[in-house]
Amino acid sequence: MFPRVVTFVYLIYLVTPILLLFVGSFGDLWLGTLLPTGFTTRWYLEVAGDPSFQRAFMASLIVAGAACAACLAIGLPLAYAVFKARDPRIRALSRALYQLPIALPPLVLAFGYILVFSSDTLPWLGSIWLLIAGHIVLGLPYFLQAVVADMQRLGLQVLEDAAESCGSTGLQRYLHIVLPALRHSILSGLIVVAALSIGEFQFSNLVAGFLNRTYPVVLLQAFYGATGFACAATVILLLLALLASVSGALTASRAARMTPAR
Repeated sequence: MFPRVVTFVYLIYLVTPILLLFVGSFGDLWLGTLLPTGFTTRWYLEVAGDPSFQRAFMASLIVAGAACAACLAIGLPLAYAVFKARDPRIRALSRALYQLPIALPPLVLAFGYILVFSSDTLPWLGSIWLLIAGHIVLGLPYFLQAVVADMQRLGLQVLEDAAESCGSTGLQRYLHIVLPALRHSILSGLIVVAALSIGEFQFSNLVAGFLNRTYPVVLLQAFYGATGFACAATVILLLLALLASVSGALTASRAARMTPAR
């Protein structure tokens, strides 16, 4: 009984602010009352027509897409190298190194970027490329974690040994065994990277230039204006996060169903 009560209270605590944001995004006026008065959809139209939010939304998509592409290009070979390492100490050290950015606060990474890339030698602070580089550092550990864990769960080493005994080359095994087997974890990892990138605020707020501000950075400034406008802009971001979460959960569930029992 007690766990159910705790779960119920937690769900109320979690859902209530989201419901208030949703209600506020359709409210015409919200000043000093528990709930807004009136009904309108103009806040969503204003968010969609606002040049700052349009530019920020496109910047977020570009940064998230570039981060996903880089994680795919860097993460797959790196995950495969970690998985193939024969020495357990090397594997443990590799995991500790690639998981380090998870323990590192984004603010610390941002301060480091500001110190290094605001100099006359490397005047790249505020560029979208530097913003993409930071999002790669923040997202790559999650992609690696998903792929490496799936490699171990699927027992790819047994399949590769069987293919090697039939005379296949390393490239053939990688292309025809490893990549097809990891398609679900790759997709799930990329969804996580995209969701983290789109919702990331701390690093982007300090490193992004004015023209490269991402959606969460511009969203903060909306709360200094009309409440309904800020609520509508927040709901859009929540819907994007919900879409990414549902996609990741469905991908993981499908992968679990398709994995044969061992």
